[in-house]
Amino acid sequence: MGLLDILGLGSKSESIKDFVTKGAVIIDVRTIGEFREGHIKGSKNIPLDTISGKVNEIKKLDKPVIVCCRSGMRSAQAASILKSAGIDVINGGGWQSLESKL
Repeated sequence: MGLLDILGLGSKSESIKDFVTKGAVIIDVRTIGEFREGHIKGSKNIPLDTISGKVNEIKKLDKPVIVCCRSGMRSAQAASILKSAGIDVINGGGWQSLESKL
C-alpha cells in the first residue's frame, strides 16, 4: 500500500466509476462559501468540520459515498472519518478533477 492508497487516492478513476455505478452520493466537504462558488451538480455540501455530527444522517442514505473538496486533503480526512464509521466511502479528491471523471 502506497502513500496515495493511504490518502484514498490510489487507482481512483476505476474505483470512482465503480462507486458511480453503485449509485454513490457525492459529498463536497468544502465550506458553504466555497461550495456556492461552484460544485458538482447534485452533490451535497457537508463541510468537513461538521461531518462527524452528520454520520448517522449519511448512513441513512444507505448508499456508497464519494467525498470531494478543493484539492483532496479535506476529503481524505472526511473519508477516514466516514470509513471508521462503517460507511462505504472513497476520496474523490478535488471536485473539479472528480467532475471530469464522472
